[in-house]
Amino acid sequence: MQIKSLLVIFFASGMLNGCSDRPDQTDIVINNVTIVDAVSPIRTARSVVVRGDKILAVNPALSGNSAAAPHVIDGSGQYLIPGLWDMHVHFLYEPQLTEHMANLFLHYGVTSVRDTGGNLSDLTALRRRLSERSQPSPRIYFSGPLLDGKFVVYDGSDPARPALGVDVADTSTAEARVKQLKDAGADLIKIYELVQPDVYADLVAAARRYDLPIASHVPLMLTADTAGPLADSMEHLRNIELACASNWQDLLAQRQKAIGDFTEGLGYELRRSLHSAQRLPAIAAYDEPRCNQVLDTLRGTTQVPTLRLNTVFQQQPWTREDWPAALSELPDDVSEQWQSRIDLLAHNNPTADHRFAEWSLFLISRLLERGVPIAAGTDTPIGFGIPGYSLHTELELLVAGGMSPRQALYAATIAPTDFFNNADQMGQIQAGMVADLVLLRGNPLENISNSRNIAAVMSGGVWARR
Repeated sequence: MQIKSLLVIFFASGMLNGCSDRPDQTDIVINNVTIVDAVSPIRTARSVVVRGDKILAVNPALSGNSAAAPHVIDGSGQYLIPGLWDMHVHFLYEPQLTEHMANLFLHYGVTSVRDTGGNLSDLTALRRRLSERSQPSPRIYFSGPLLDGKFVVYDGSDPARPALGVDVADTSTAEARVKQLKDAGADLIKIYELVQPDVYADLVAAARRYDLPIASHVPLMLTADTAGPLADSMEHLRNIELACASNWQDLLAQRQKAIGDFTEGLGYELRRSLHSAQRLPAIAAYDEPRCNQVLDTLRGTTQVPTLRLNTVFQQQPWTREDWPAALSELPDDVSEQWQSRIDLLAHNNPTADHRFAEWSLFLISRLLERGVPIAAGTDTPIGFGIPGYSLHTELELLVAGGMSPRQALYAATIAPTDFFNNADQMGQIQAGMVADLVLLRGNPLENISNSRNIAAVMSGGVWARR
C-alpha cells in the first residue's frame, strides 16, 4: 500500500476560533464532512482542522474560495470516524507476517492495537523500529509474555505454537515478573490459564502497585466471577460457560483435580483436554439465574469477545467475496500456507461443531443486558485473522450478537480508552484529541459493514492511506 503525507498551509482567517494562524503552520483540513463517533450526535457539514498530530478544531464547513483551496480535502458525502482499535493481537505469532502487520492495520483503519502476548525484547524492538520509520505506524500497546503457571501453554515446544508465555510457578516470582515488565515499558500485563489462585492474586496485587492494567484469561483453577472482577479485561468469553453452568461446582472440582494431578507433560495439552472435556457440557448445563449472578460481577471488567476467532469455522471468512483480495495483501508465503490449510479444513472437517460459536454470539446479548462493557479485538493473526480486515468482521459479529452499530463503534473506539485511561486523548473527534481518523464512503451507523468502505486513513496527523 502507498503511504503519503500531506503538508498544507491554512490561511482562512477566523477559521480556528481565535487560535493563532501563522503562515508557517502545516494544517490539514477535511471539509464538509459528516462526523460520526460513538458518544456524540451525528454532526453534518463540518470542517475538521488537523495541526501536527492533534485535532485543532471542529467548525462549520468552509464555503466559497476557502473550500476550493488546494490544501482543503473535500469530504462531501463522506463520514469521518475516530481511528479504530484492535484490542487483541499477536505481532509475533506468525514471524513471516510480523513486519507487515503495522501497514495492514493502517490500511484497514486500525490506528491502535493492544498486543496481548509475545517475547518482551522482540516487541520492544518492533515498537522502536516502527516509531523510527518515516511512514506512520499504529499505536502499539503491549503486555509482553503471557504470565502462565508451572506448565506454560505457549512454551515454544511446537513450531506451530510460538513461545508466547513464561512461567510464574509460585508467588515468590510474581512481583519480579511484573516489575520486569514495567521496567521494560510494558503497558499492561496478561495473565494466562494455568496460574495457581495464590499466584493470580499476587500478580494482580503487583500490577496494581506498578500501575499496570490487567488483561486476563480466566485461570482454570478459578471461575469467571472470582477472577474476572480482579482484572480490567477478560479475553475470548472463554470459561464463562463453566461459571454459568448449573453444575459449575462439580465441573470446577473436576478441573482442579486434573490440574493438581498433572505432574508431567505439556501445558498446551493439559489446557486443551480440559476445554474439550468441559466446554460443551457446561454450555448444555446453562443456568440463567446463575449466569446473571456471574455477569453482574463483571460490570467493571471489559470483555474482549474475539467473536471473529470463536466463530471462524461457522462463519468461514474465506467464503466472503472480499476474502481473495484481502488474502492477496499478505506475503506470498503466508497467503499460500493459509490457503493450503483452508483447503485441508474443507476436506477433513466439513461439519465442525458450532456450539461454542453460537454460545459466544448468544452471550453478547446477555452481556449487554447485565451492563458488562465490551471492547473489540480479534486475536489476529491466529485462526486466519488478516490484520485489520478481521476487525471489521468483529464489528459485524458484535452487531449480529445484539449490539447496535453505535455500540459496536464504541467497542472499537471508546471502550479501549477506558481500559488504558486515556479517553481524554483518543476515541472522539474533538479539539485536542489525537488525529487518528478514518474517512468512510458510507455511514457505519446505518450499516456497520460501511466501516470497510474506507476512503482514507490518518494516523497521528499523517495520511496513511488515501
